[in-house]
Amino acid sequence: MKKVIVITGGSSGIGLAIAQQLVEKGYLIYSLSREKPSDDRLKFIACNVAERDSVYFALTTVIDEVGKIDGIINSAGIGISGAVEREPAEDIERILDVNLLGTINVCACALPFLRETKGFIINISSIAADFPLPFQALYTATKAGVKEFSLALRNEMRPLGVRVSCLMPGDVKTNFTKNRTKAEPEHDEIYGERNKRSVMRMEQDETNGMSAHEIAAATCKVIEKKNMPATFTVGAKYKLFRFLKRIVPESLFLKILYNMYAK
Repeated sequence: MKKVIVITGGSSGIGLAIAQQLVEKGYLIYSLSREKPSDDRLKFIACNVAERDSVYFALTTVIDEVGKIDGIINSAGIGISGAVEREPAEDIERILDVNLLGTINVCACALPFLRETKGFIINISSIAADFPLPFQALYTATKAGVKEFSLALRNEMRPLGVRVSCLMPGDVKTNFTKNRTKAEPEHDEIYGERNKRSVMRMEQDETNGMSAHEIAAATCKVIEKKNMPATFTVGAKYKLFRFLKRIVPESLFLKILYNMYAK
């Protein structure tokens, strides 16, 4: 029987690109998302990852239909930019619910099934977890949470045969940029111009970034490894950035980020 992989957020962006490449490799893919993917090769179950009951129903539906789950890829996520002081409370709750709580919900519900198959989990974080961008504080917080959650879960699962890895992509050209929620009051004398410059710079980086297909290809290779890395980043530039971050003094590192994205 084909290996069964469940992907959250598999209807667009990185999640869809991974799903499509895995289908071409012969995997059976279920997409858990709010919207149905455009690719009919993917099985679809409507799911709100922020609600534990919705996640449990979706995963037990997969078990009822095919009897097993070999892997989970948590790709569901949203973006919010703006000064923390200006963020509406409902937007703060929403990004925490989807990006962090959603990842935790899916992992918690899937673990009993993954223990049976000695399966794997790949949680998609971001290089932002290591590079805390100003005016992206909430997104950074959720992705740092996903990274550290993944590392802790990896050790919990180590003797139980479930492999856990965390993908930390850099700038990727997808509709994620267009769909980002922006907290930009019409008249903001305190943060306005700095906020706009910062977000503009960041979005330029994204529109010139890697393709989702490159990220997907690297992820597919990791899935097929017996010993999956704890974290992995795609692209020589971003690997170099992560290396330099470890050796540069933190105060200097933060000053560089300030000059690039907050001055």
